[in-house]
Amino acid sequence: MATPAQTSALAFVEQARPQLSAATRTIFDFGETAWREYQSAAWYVELLKREGFSVETGSGGMPTAFCAHWTNGAGPTVGMYAEYDAVPGNCQDAATVRRPRPGLNHHAGGHTDPHSGLGIASLGGLLATKAAMQQHGIKGTLRFTGEPAEKVRGSKPIHAARGYYDGLDGMISFHPFYMLPLCNTARWDTHCGAAYAMIYRFVCDQPESWGAGDGSPIPQSHSDVRAPGANDALMMMYMASKALRDSMLPHRGGWSISEAILTAGQATADNLPADLAEIQYMIRVPTVAMAEQVTAVLDRNAEAAAAMSGCRFERHWVSKSRPGLANHAMARIAYQALETVGAPRWGDAAKAVAREIQRNVGIEPMADPFLAECEKLIEPEAAEEILRRDLPPSQLNSTSDDYTDMSWHAPTARVYVARPALKAPAGFAYPSWVMNALGGIAETIDPMVVCAAKTVALSALRLLEDKVARDDARREFVERTGGGIGGERWLAPLCDYEPPIHFRWPEYVTTSRGREWWIPTFPNA
Repeated sequence: MATPAQTSALAFVEQARPQLSAATRTIFDFGETAWREYQSAAWYVELLKREGFSVETGSGGMPTAFCAHWTNGAGPTVGMYAEYDAVPGNCQDAATVRRPRPGLNHHAGGHTDPHSGLGIASLGGLLATKAAMQQHGIKGTLRFTGEPAEKVRGSKPIHAARGYYDGLDGMISFHPFYMLPLCNTARWDTHCGAAYAMIYRFVCDQPESWGAGDGSPIPQSHSDVRAPGANDALMMMYMASKALRDSMLPHRGGWSISEAILTAGQATADNLPADLAEIQYMIRVPTVAMAEQVTAVLDRNAEAAAAMSGCRFERHWVSKSRPGLANHAMARIAYQALETVGAPRWGDAAKAVAREIQRNVGIEPMADPFLAECEKLIEPEAAEEILRRDLPPSQLNSTSDDYTDMSWHAPTARVYVARPALKAPAGFAYPSWVMNALGGIAETIDPMVVCAAKTVALSALRLLEDKVARDDARREFVERTGGGIGGERWLAPLCDYEPPIHFRWPEYVTTSRGREWWIPTFPNA
């Protein structure tokens, strides 16, 4: 049964549907990627200031992060947050055919999860909570952080290490569902795992020391002996790490390692050895010990590759994040809020959009095109049971997301609300642009945004109004950490590095040709 304040919050979200829809599309169209979300962060900051929040920009030393506060007097403090980074190579218009957003190519950034809807849903919940607090005289403080670079697990370990989650009575983490059975439910025991991300930089700053010269300032032959250079170091690092991947950790546990080449040599390819090359690795594993083990292998590979190619190497951290800490009391609060709201529903307009997409990808349109799970709730314990079927009994964490760092500083709920996903005939797989498009088309993404905004608001108000529930969550947090922050089982922040904002991250650029993605737009694209 909703309280009067919760009923007011539900009404607020209903009235704000058009604004939430427009805002979701705005962030979707920005499509800015990790560490370069300038327009997206500025949009949030401007809106929050208009709503009466005090906002610290550039929080934690990250230019596209922020931390906002609003208070209605002494009382509990509840945290929520927005993510807004997109993914390179996923530029998709809000359309039923594959096409990039106007003026761009497919290589540009686009929302996959989609963080555009994630952030606006949390914002809607925040503003609904604030309105209900004002209307019903509820005391307390709301804290809302802007979290860039989630796709490289970037900001939350830094915010955590610098105290931005301390002092919270509860943190509400919403995410669009992205894999079954985590659809319209809350995480129970098996939270996301640890992750390390780092950049290995190879530098060839003394290529002349590789072999003997003839005394000439410039060798007569372009093929005279010289250091292979940074490109060769990167290539050997890449291949050696691929070859040794099977030996880094046991063949179980759902761990993964992926790489991305950030900078490689000179694009205008002279005959000189490349003096700089960078490769990023992301390690997703259940435990910190496993992350350390893989890092040790990569370090040895980097050292060997540098020695073989006449280079030196540097390792720069992008992320060191902890595995998540469960809190059943918080999971119940979030799931009971979701039960009150009910699962999202997709009506005739959304189904018409879905059928048009199905026609355009060459399959027969379906009467009910959306996955049935998208409109069903699943109890956290039931979802946990399904999730555990494919995991070793000893494995306590699975998959990857950096909300986990919040869970060591405040009782944290991780709630999932269904994003639109289509049924597929046997043997058919949708191209990736389909999910991306569904995240930008109002008819298909708005049901998720509205449902999640209501769920976030009801969860926050429960924490503010219900001291018993709040105390239960705090008691469990203290028990699981062995005494709270600093307790005997508490994991301290792993972040011992500065924000990695100065690397050559993909971004939009403005040149004499206009604004474009860093991979130039093709003529007449």
